[in-house]
Amino acid sequence: MSPASTNLPTPARALAVGAHPDDIEFGCGGTLAKWAQAGCRIHHLVCTDGSKGSWDPDEDIATLVLTRQEEQRAASRALGGRGDVVFLGWPDGELEAGLRQRWQLCSWIRTLRPDVVLGHDPWKRYRLHPDHRQAGYLLLDAVVAARDPHFFPEQRASAHRPSAILLWEADEADHVEDVSGFVDHKMTALLAHRSQFRSTMQIEDPQSAEQAERFRQRVVERLTEHGSLAGLEQGEAFKLIDRV
Repeated sequence: MSPASTNLPTPARALAVGAHPDDIEFGCGGTLAKWAQAGCRIHHLVCTDGSKGSWDPDEDIATLVLTRQEEQRAASRALGGRGDVVFLGWPDGELEAGLRQRWQLCSWIRTLRPDVVLGHDPWKRYRLHPDHRQAGYLLLDAVVAARDPHFFPEQRASAHRPSAILLWEADEADHVEDVSGFVDHKMTALLAHRSQFRSTMQIEDPQSAEQAERFRQRVVERLTEHGSLAGLEQGEAFKLIDRV
């Protein structure tokens, strides 16, 4: 296997597409923070409403949805964004890579005109959550639609072709972005998702510095593992598609 490539040129605009609030921060938070500091305009788009993101059977769902939106906006700002997150609002756990969803995401790609798009790798083996698979397929289908003018010609924005796609969670990663020095940005963004402390981050007690530190160490270990693919101290690994 060839050594992984590293460090795309800083894009002017980047769009990260996640299935749920917090997916983007796990997948590419360090990369977005690095690019934002270098002058990139970063955009977040979340496909679902996050309404199943609680283990409490008595959770008020409407409140949870609003909470997760505010958490995502705070995470965007922590990474250097403006907090202007796009929420497609499809029901959590029921996302489909259908034509209506493709139309929506295509429209946002054409409107925001990112140089690089980032999202879930839909081909990851043994993935359990259906939304992650569907969000990956949806992103790739929407990129194809956005670049070709005969898809959805009724849309007001003209066709747009990104220069690269970065897919996180890839089984066969071949590109690493150096995020050394941006761990704190990634952690601040992740910890903005307080509603997910118990279910996702294994932080049972929000006041426990010890539990938060254990979570941080797990994140750092993963970044170190990814960085080692390219001889870097810390990195985020992706499958790179640069023939878009």
